[in-house]
Amino acid sequence: MEALKPRCQSPALDAKSDFRRALRTWFQENGKDYPWRRTSEPYPILVSEMMLQQTRIATVIGKGFYTRFLEKFPTLPSLAAADDESLLKAWEGLGYYRRARLLRSAAAAVIERHAGIFPSSEAELLALPGIGSYTASALLAFAFGKCSALVDGNVSRVLSRLMDDHSPIDSGPTIRRHRQWAGDMCAPAYPAIHHQAMMELGQIHCRPGVPDCVSCPVSSFCKSPSPHLLPVKKSRVEKTEITEHAIWCTDRPGFLLLHKVAGPRRTGLWSLPLRPLAECTFLEKISSSQYHITRYVVSLQVYRGNSPELLPGDEWIEWPRIAALPIAAPFRKEIEKLRDHFGNGM
Repeated sequence: MEALKPRCQSPALDAKSDFRRALRTWFQENGKDYPWRRTSEPYPILVSEMMLQQTRIATVIGKGFYTRFLEKFPTLPSLAAADDESLLKAWEGLGYYRRARLLRSAAAAVIERHAGIFPSSEAELLALPGIGSYTASALLAFAFGKCSALVDGNVSRVLSRLMDDHSPIDSGPTIRRHRQWAGDMCAPAYPAIHHQAMMELGQIHCRPGVPDCVSCPVSSFCKSPSPHLLPVKKSRVEKTEITEHAIWCTDRPGFLLLHKVAGPRRTGLWSLPLRPLAECTFLEKISSSQYHITRYVVSLQVYRGNSPELLPGDEWIEWPRIAALPIAAPFRKEIEKLRDHFGNGM
């Protein structure tokens, strides 16, 4: 592995012009064509950045989330005026629904504070709801053609290897240092291309695990003799296992009992009604699945219920209406699976 890694001839920060040129040449020949790269309009760029914060590019594009969302809300005013149900339905399947609400709040703030025109300064962008340093940097580069300190997970990995930096990439000092390096390396004449190339370099060549150093276009600028050992991360937080117990009730013909969530997580989404284990012990278990959310591994157990006592938020929903409701993805999967198996109770 190490013998195949080309030796560093000129560190990237010491030969910025050559580094930028090599990176740009490679990207112009090999860069991927994503829909948000075809525009410099801030609004669709912001939508893409918010979606990609917790979701893979392949999911956002391949499953059509980005295109459908912009078809539903093509302008800032349309998004700012969206009601919760239509907003969450358009976001359904992406998870982390707080992002959708923050996106709507940012749209409203641009309209209220800036007459519908996106601000082009970092301070004003950071003052918008849901926009942090990464998203502000992305807008500065991709929408306004300004140099910025744009660092995502891919870029941080690239920088750790380029600079042979063995400090944990998820520590505050390292994050600040990487932002400084990213800003210093940025090409003033073409910041959007430069930052897109840095991110794509991390996806294709400087990938996690063992990187492809032999064909990397900027390997001669990389200081690390053992890039496969980088980046270093702090100890990972252990996953917590929890169990949810849900009931499947179709004893009212043509209806399914659902619950509209009002708690701190999934507010405004619908799910199968959850009940304490003690209320499900003597019910027939009809399905079991598992899903992950943040630091939790959730085991979802579903039981057949009959005429349960309704709790606040529980509601009998007619089957034709269910498809249009925003439903948390794990429960949508259970509903579709169980309907195929048991029918809709009509």
